[in-house]
Amino acid sequence: MFVLQVVIVLLLVVAAVVALLVQSRSDRFAAARDRSLAAAEAFAHSPGLVAAMQGPNPSAVLQPLTEAARKDAQVDFIVVTDRNGIRFTHPEPEQIGKKFVGTIGPSLQGRVTVEQVHGPLGEEYQVVVPVEDAHGAVVGIVSSGMKVANVSSAIDRQLPVVLGAGAVALGLATTGTALVGRRLLRQTRGLGPEEMTRMYEHHDAVLHAVREGVAIVSGDGRILLANDEARRLLDLPADAEGRAVADLGLDPRTTELLTSGRAVTDEVVPVGDRLLAVNNRPTDSGGGPPGSVTTLRDSTELLALAGKAEVARSRLKLLYDASVAIGTTLDVRRTAEELAQMAARDFCDYATVDLAEEVLRGEEPRILTDGAPIVLRRVAVTGVRDDSPLYPQGELITWAGGTPQAAGVVSGRAALVPELAADAGWRRQDAERTQAVLEFGLASMIAVPLTARGVLMGVACFWRSRDRGPFEEEDESLAEELAARAAVSVDNARRFTREHAMAVTLQHSLLPRALPEQSALDLDYRYLPAQAGVGGDWFDVIPLSGTRVALVVGDVVGHGLHAAATMGRLRTAVQNFSTLDLPPDELLGHLDELVAHIDQETAEAEGQLSITGATCLYAVYDPTTGVCALARAGHPPPALVHPDGTVEVLGLPAGPPLGLGGMPFEATEVRLPPGSSLVLFTDGLIEDRTRDIGVGLDVLSTTLAHPDRSPQEICDAVLSALLPGRQADDIVLLVARTRVLEPDRIAEWEVSPTPAAVARARADAAGQLAEWGLDEAGFVTELVLSELVTNAIRYASGPIRVRLLYDRTLICEVSDSGSTAPHLRYAAAEDEGGRGLFLVAQLAERWGVRYTPEGKIIWAEQHL
Repeated sequence: MFVLQVVIVLLLVVAAVVALLVQSRSDRFAAARDRSLAAAEAFAHSPGLVAAMQGPNPSAVLQPLTEAARKDAQVDFIVVTDRNGIRFTHPEPEQIGKKFVGTIGPSLQGRVTVEQVHGPLGEEYQVVVPVEDAHGAVVGIVSSGMKVANVSSAIDRQLPVVLGAGAVALGLATTGTALVGRRLLRQTRGLGPEEMTRMYEHHDAVLHAVREGVAIVSGDGRILLANDEARRLLDLPADAEGRAVADLGLDPRTTELLTSGRAVTDEVVPVGDRLLAVNNRPTDSGGGPPGSVTTLRDSTELLALAGKAEVARSRLKLLYDASVAIGTTLDVRRTAEELAQMAARDFCDYATVDLAEEVLRGEEPRILTDGAPIVLRRVAVTGVRDDSPLYPQGELITWAGGTPQAAGVVSGRAALVPELAADAGWRRQDAERTQAVLEFGLASMIAVPLTARGVLMGVACFWRSRDRGPFEEEDESLAEELAARAAVSVDNARRFTREHAMAVTLQHSLLPRALPEQSALDLDYRYLPAQAGVGGDWFDVIPLSGTRVALVVGDVVGHGLHAAATMGRLRTAVQNFSTLDLPPDELLGHLDELVAHIDQETAEAEGQLSITGATCLYAVYDPTTGVCALARAGHPPPALVHPDGTVEVLGLPAGPPLGLGGMPFEATEVRLPPGSSLVLFTDGLIEDRTRDIGVGLDVLSTTLAHPDRSPQEICDAVLSALLPGRQADDIVLLVARTRVLEPDRIAEWEVSPTPAAVARARADAAGQLAEWGLDEAGFVTELVLSELVTNAIRYASGPIRVRLLYDRTLICEVSDSGSTAPHLRYAAAEDEGGRGLFLVAQLAERWGVRYTPEGKIIWAEQHL
């Protein structure tokens, strides 16, 4: 609109200017003709002109006269010529005597000629007038003219006025249009004409296309607008718009609701055979005109659809809740209980789950044949009451052929029994119990087999009472879906049970079956495999020579069969290394090399898992001295409980985990008072996801601060305080209370390095055995001691000492400063020597050599 008005104003201004230009041109031509005609007529009839023209020198006389007349008349030229057109005068003197440019013929005949010519002065408007003598004869002509451009025009004065008026008009039009446009934009909320048109078209299309009636009622109760749906729902006549609502024949309640003007939300109003949901809002609440807008929605079909949608929604919610609630653990029984609880809460009144015995053990169930009895264990039963006559939990049930449970298990399809009282197959099972079930109020059942990955594991039964109504076909499909989801969780739990049982069996077979008999320590232990899968935690108690005992606790990173098998390899290696009587630091060094070698082998085999990261703590306790030597490879340090109740976490040097290499291990010797407790454990005891290792050590120290507890009581107290709710890692706890060998059970003396000292050594040994009451062991002891002392005298150097230890066994030790290890030989018949150690090996239960910083000790042990 603004552009249109500007264009109109501009066109008007242009038209006015063009009109002025046209009028100015016409006025200029008329003025030039009139002025030229007047000048020519006046000069042609001036007195004396004829005489001057006929005189001897007309140019000299007439030239000054014509120039004076030209200037007075304000024309461009006045020219006087003879009848032949030869000029007597001209504003440009050089043109005198030349031929006149123009038409002179009519003038020679006495007429006046007016014309436009291109003369010496340019484009001119000229008039030619004849000059007559006294007799009326034409003796010459007078021509006067001027250029049109030299004629002044009114356009020079009028054009600024026209342009100024146009500018004022344009400004007024712009201002007016801006004000009007601003008001229109404010009223249309910023929408332009096209947008307004498109909006109204859309509104009209939507208004009549929606499946919801819309009616606008004015303040005086008249229908202003009603769309097609409103006409259909209210049965309005074609001329309803503009008529009063009261005159349309509606029922009083609908009429009152449409004309009340009050706010209504989803009020249901019966109109004929329809139920309409009515919403009403007044239009004058925001400053608008009085009246109301009413929307109508047919809720007759929506009620039925809403019911079906609600059923579908509840079933989807049941399946979603089941997927979340069932299978939270990898326990077969718990998974079956979760299925029964979920079904009895939202789907039925009672739910039971029966599984094959093989499933509970993690095995594959046997293939069933039609007609064969189905033997299942009742694993879960849940309902609104606890006194139902259904088979109780834990009972072994033999389902007879032809029952829905047996048919479902054999066929693999669900069996729906809408009415239990009319089903003969179900009543074959147990007439007395089935009658009790009917009297209890259960009236309908669905039996669904639990099948996953082609494995048929059992059957789930869903029961409904008479009050809830029978099951329908749609319920059967829901029960199948629910059972299918649960069956996958049951099968997962079954597989986990099998794998876990295999791993636990392997792990237990690799761990100590029982603690060995020894007198140095009072021992007790706890081993708890992880709930989610066995790991590689292990321990060992290894009797060593000289009544010493080795305590070992280790941990292999990871879980599963690989970790358990690796643990067995490490335990075997530690036992083999311990037979060499190596110090703890040297033993860990050999074990570290072994792990690195195993890792190197597995690295060459693609896809094999390495064991780098295993930890180990190795301790050797000597009851004869009360000294314990310890070394660790990345393992948590042990805790020491002193006899007075003081708890100390031993600050052992922290070696790297096994398999990393690069750093030597360092052993520490600690003197343990008699009655103190050494507590060894793995990190699963003191660390979990919710507790830091420092907090775990603090709790452990607090729990151990009771010196009066036995090792068994210490184990129970520690586990009670530190065992997590869900155990994610293996736990090993080994408690050793120290003892010392009484001084009167130890006999030690030095032997001189001469052959004669052998007999003296035998005599001293016999005397000591007699003092201990071990005369029966005298012969063997004397023979063994004689051979060991003889070898020391012959092959070693330095001081030789003999030590007898009386414990569970009798131990004879001979030490010297030599580092050469004796070895067993099988002497030939003609050899004179080489039978000494052979005799010792035959007479003693065990014998061996261990090295000390001073040399070596050869020992032999006899059972008493």
